[in-house]
Amino acid sequence: MSKLRILYAATEIDPFLQTTKVAEFLRMLPQAMQERGMEVRIFVPRFGLINERKNRLHEVVRLSGINIAVGEEEKPLIIKVASIPNAKLQVYFIDNEDYFHRKSVLVDKDNKFHADNDERAIFFCKGVLETVKKLGWAPDIVHCNDWMTSLIPLYLKTTYKNDPIFKTAKSVFSVYNSEFTHKFEGDLLEKAKMLDIEDDMLANLSSGDFGAFIKMGLQYADTVIKSTEDFSDNLNALFQEYNNTKQINTISTDENTLDSYFDLYNELAN
Repeated sequence: MSKLRILYAATEIDPFLQTTKVAEFLRMLPQAMQERGMEVRIFVPRFGLINERKNRLHEVVRLSGINIAVGEEEKPLIIKVASIPNAKLQVYFIDNEDYFHRKSVLVDKDNKFHADNDERAIFFCKGVLETVKKLGWAPDIVHCNDWMTSLIPLYLKTTYKNDPIFKTAKSVFSVYNSEFTHKFEGDLLEKAKMLDIEDDMLANLSSGDFGAFIKMGLQYADTVIKSTEDFSDNLNALFQEYNNTKQINTISTDENTLDSYFDLYNELAN
């Protein structure tokens, strides 16, 4: 039995919120890895569509109260937790009144992309790492799912690389076909910055679009996994470009899926 510690960060998880296949994947994989002896923690944003009363979310006061910098602004971080029914799995929710209390996920009622989704992503990535640090729980593998988590591998290789909690952690970045056409305004590089990060390390973010976030994950993750969905020509070109320097894996959804992830995690950690 493997005693690895796996940290999962993702945009959503079933049964709390399900708008894409990421939610199903996050419901299945951590439980399967836990059943194989791994220790698991799961982090997702507390989007306003999540019903706190129905899902029995409650605030973890000892983990809340940190301020997270997004550019010039500092926003208070609230941590909530809930258990998945019929599973011994706890989910930690990253919350902030300005970013996550609106009753929508990435688009408003008119299907318009939220202009501050970049800030929400940055707040989430920084919030996850700061909370794990406060928990004092050192992960062996940090598995980042979807574009909103794509800056975590960068932060692990820079700001947190000498932190005792993260210094041996390896990152996995899973890419899904959640492409959007919105281009973020304002200084995205300044917002994303943290200690020990130079401008040239953020160069891939400068286009301010979906591809910018995916490039960051591709650049800094130790391993990249591409979902089995169809991707646009732009994204396929990106995968091609990075495949020369980094292996990009596709793990098929079949009877061997869980074995493949189990083996991947063990290989990466050793």
